[in-house]
Amino acid sequence: MYNALTVDVEDYFQVNAFANCVSRDHWCKFPLRVVENTLRILDMFDQLDVRATFFVLGWVADREGSLVKEIRRRGHEIACHGYGHELVYEIGPARFREDICRAKQILEGLIGEPVKGYRAPSYSITGKSFWALDILIEEGFSYDSSIFPVYHDTYGVPDAPRFPHLVKCQTGTIMEFPLTTYPLRLWNKELRLPIAGGGYLRLLTAAILQHGINSINRNECQPAVLYFHPWEIDPDQPRIKAGLKSTFRHYLNLHSTEAKLRKIIGSVQFTNMSEVLDRAIIP
Repeated sequence: MYNALTVDVEDYFQVNAFANCVSRDHWCKFPLRVVENTLRILDMFDQLDVRATFFVLGWVADREGSLVKEIRRRGHEIACHGYGHELVYEIGPARFREDICRAKQILEGLIGEPVKGYRAPSYSITGKSFWALDILIEEGFSYDSSIFPVYHDTYGVPDAPRFPHLVKCQTGTIMEFPLTTYPLRLWNKELRLPIAGGGYLRLLTAAILQHGINSINRNECQPAVLYFHPWEIDPDQPRIKAGLKSTFRHYLNLHSTEAKLRKIIGSVQFTNMSEVLDRAIIP
């Protein structure tokens, strides 16, 4: 079974963990490392003969259009990560529409074809912002991968379905590919262990992640999704002063991420998200 391999293309200073100490007005003052890191990822994917979906931040695409073209030239899918990396439930419907339209227009102008997929910054489509799905439908997106079915302090829809499914909205339908969780039972309660990537990729071992994905494929007959960011393979990135929690979340195990990715990608079948959805049996 094929699983979805995805990359959220943003730079180290744009993450939500640093939102309180790095103003968007100051982004231009930071040295960009996203191009070099993304090219390293493309080389890794070529070596492993795998294709992925790159959810590209519009701010990055606006400044580094040649990078977007190179991703597409190497056979990967281009999808949208919004423009300004703002939390959906904080900016509201009008600014959300403006944000995604701006990013989608830039990306489509660069690659000359429709952009079908969207992923919200920090998975910020939650119970407070389900209205965003209607706007995505109206603006021509056919699938979303923003809902994380877990408890978390900044995102999450704990009772959301765990696998790809069709969501019916007032404006139509959209396919949702949730971030992957592994079911655990503890004291007769079901818990969901996040194994989709990001900080969990850097915290958990490759063996745990491989086992979780393979178990979901084999026992639940469902695809999983793996995600990471270009800055997560860059242990030499400039350090930003932030609180203990943000520092831990961002800098944990950066030195070992690339090797871990190579192990997982080399042992699990992956392709881009559109192809996985085309193959999936959707309820």
